[in-house]
This record gives sequence, structure tokens and C-alpha cells, in this order.
Amino acid sequence: MRNDDSRRVEEIRERIKGFPTGPGLYFMKGPDDVVLYIGKAKSLRSRVASYFQRGSNLEVSRGPHIVEMVNRVFTVDCLETESEVDAMLKEARLIKDIRPPYNMDLTDDKTFPYLEIAVREDFPGVYITRKPQEKGTVLFGPFTNVRDLRAVLVELQKIFRFRTCSLEIDVDDPKRRFFRPCLLYSIHQCAAPCGARIEKAEYRRIIRDLIRFLRSKRSTVLREMYEQMTEASKKLDYEKAAMLRDRIRLIESLDQRGTPDEHVQPEVFAADPTEGLIRLRDILQTAGQVRIIEGMDIANISGAEAVGSLVKFIDGRPFKNGYRRFRIRTVKGIDDYAMIAEVVRRRYKYALRGEELWPDLILIDGGLGHLHAAEAALQGMIAEAVAAGESCVEMPHTKMASIAKREEEIYLQGNTQPLKLPANSPVRKLLQYVRDEAHRFAQHYHHILRMKKMLNENP
Repeated sequence: MRNDDSRRVEEIRERIKGFPTGPGLYFMKGPDDVVLYIGKAKSLRSRVASYFQRGSNLEVSRGPHIVEMVNRVFTVDCLETESEVDAMLKEARLIKDIRPPYNMDLTDDKTFPYLEIAVREDFPGVYITRKPQEKGTVLFGPFTNVRDLRAVLVELQKIFRFRTCSLEIDVDDPKRRFFRPCLLYSIHQCAAPCGARIEKAEYRRIIRDLIRFLRSKRSTVLREMYEQMTEASKKLDYEKAAMLRDRIRLIESLDQRGTPDEHVQPEVFAADPTEGLIRLRDILQTAGQVRIIEGMDIANISGAEAVGSLVKFIDGRPFKNGYRRFRIRTVKGIDDYAMIAEVVRRRYKYALRGEELWPDLILIDGGLGHLHAAEAALQGMIAEAVAAGESCVEMPHTKMASIAKREEEIYLQGNTQPLKLPANSPVRKLLQYVRDEAHRFAQHYHHILRMKKMLNENP
């Protein structure tokens, strides 16, 4: 090992000594603080130290891929979390967002499941889903272990007797009383609202009790089950004791979950963009189909650690390989307009050279002033390139727009009056999705990474 490599590894080992012993995430970082790899650990200090132990053979234990990564690591960093579950959910989100080159898993759009209660229905059903409804439901999760979730749903159904079928049940349907319930009613695992075996008010009370149970600490139920298990064990009824032990473990597994707001999974809530794209073409009056949309937003805390985000959508779907973060370099203090202008210049300098494709639409998170700042930056770039006589410059046919929060007003390039679309407009929903994803990418995980200054900057 060369002297430089030895010094680098020794510095990393010294840094690891200050890592916490609890759960969290660790970040292997190369030159310029670029994140190469993200991992989770029960004990951060021991897990990260295992990569740099003297005499260890990483190629045998973890493979040549990891050896190559470790040889490129300049420093390591960590983020302590409240629990292993929190670490697992944050790891999945950050890998999807940052896409470190040495992470092989969790880079696809597979999501964690939710427990969904369809409270909008006369007789709410309870379901495990990776694609919740947009409204009219109560969500719990995301959960990290779908097998345990399925098993605990069975146990909960024995207690609360809710339905899990997808039947459409109308409380005013007179034919319900002639409907023959399924086997779950016969084994006392469903109250059979499909066959009018329970009144609407009583069934909804069951659902309220279930929601209260899922939101509570469940200490009373668990204490009773522990007492029953101990009593069964004393009576040498080991089969019953084992059954109760398994039920206790499953109910405790309900805590192995995140929250929909904190552990957001934007892929889960995407609507079909087809109609929105067709109508957007008419609104923008473009010659061809609107295929590539790029959304921009700015995140900063009182002007500090300012970051610009860019998200790319192709055919109305997020294209994660096209996501970028830009640490703001030229703007001091709070000036969102100047920050937007900087991001525009840095992002589209390659398109002006003919090295990248222009998007069909650039969407700015903000109002008319933000749109004007982005327009001025782009026009200034084009004018400078033309004046310099750069032969590769091509005038873009890209459209620009902005969408402001609160009033959800949409400003189009060349218009000073906002375009107001109804809340159910497919165009408005599509633009909101792009805007919200740019905002999430800039803000939510910016706050997580900002604490340790672990943003991987893109050129």
C-alpha cells in the first residue's frame, strides 16, 4: 500500500472512532464529497470500521465491487437515526434520489407497502397496497416487512372482523340480504357486511376501533397477551404459549413502520399522465408531443446551504437518472431569482453546446418573477453564445412555465396573467406532480443531508 493510501485509510479509521454505536446510515464519499455508496447499520461504528480493518480480505467477504469502491473512498460520514426501521426507509429514499454508483439494490421504483383503510366506502375495507388511493383513505406505513404485515392483518381480522375483499357494497342495496358471505364469515373472521349481517353504524365503529388501535401503543393488549402466554406456559400448554408468542411478535411488528409524510414515496402517488400530456400540448401550442419536462426548485435556510434541484420527467413519469442537485455558488444571502438563474445557466450550458437534449418544457417552482428570472438567464446565455460566434449553438424551442404554491396559479412564457385550471384538471395535476417532486427533492432530503453537509454536487 502506497504512503498516500496508508495515510488516507488511517485518517478514515480515526474518523470512524467518533461514530455513534447506534443505528443509522453511513456514506462512503469520493473526491469533492461525491457520495459513492450509502448503507445502513445497527451499529454505525462497528459496521463502517469493518470496511477498513487491518488484515481483512474484503474481496473474499464482500466481493471485488466493494474493494473497488473502498479504494476510491476519501472520507466517510454518517447520519444517526432513531431506529433501524428509520434507517432502512431513509436508505431506500436516499439511494433512489442520489443513485450512488456502487449501490446495486434499491435503485428501482419498487416501494414499501402501506396498510390502507378505505374510509370513503359505506363499509370500509382494509388492504395491503403499494399503490394507495389518492383520497378517501387512512394510511399506515410504509412498512418494511410485507410478510409480517400480511400475517398481522390476519390476526387483526380475527379480532376486529373487518372485510378485506374488493366488493362494492352499497348500504341501500336491498339484494344484500340474499348474498351468501364467503368462508371468512363462517370462521368468525369477517362481519360480512356484503350479506347484511351487520349494520353500517356498528361496522364503522369496528373500523374506528381498528384505527384507534393502530394509532395507539397497544400496551394493554400486549400486556394481556403476555399474561396469557405466561399462564399457558405454567400449565405446560406450550402450543398455546407458542401461538401467543407469535401473535405478540406480529402485533409488535406494527411499529416497524414509517409515516406517509416523513418517509414519502412519490412513486406511489403518481397518476396516469396521458390525458394531461395531450391537453398540455394544446395549452402550450407545441408542434409535437410534450415528452420531456424538467422541474426546478430552490432550497435554502435563511440563505445558507442553498441548493437547486432539477427533476426530469419523460412521458409524464419521473426519470431518476436525470435528477440533479446544484449547490449554489454565486449567490449570497436570500435571492431565489438569482439562484434560479444560476441553476438555469449551469443546467443548459451543455444543451447550448449541442451536448444534451433540450426539454420540451422547463417548469419553475414559483411565480411570475421566478419565471422571468429563468427566461432572462436563458436568453442571456443564448445572446452571449451568439456574440461569441459559437457554431454549435441551436436556438431552443423549449417552452417555459412556472406554478406558484397556495393559489396554484400557472404562468406561461409570454403571458403576465396566470392560467387558472380547475383542481381536477389533468394538466394541473401533472404540473403539480413535477413541481412537488422538484420541491421534495430540493427540500425534504436537503434537510437530512444538510445536517452533515453530505450533498453530492453536480456540475
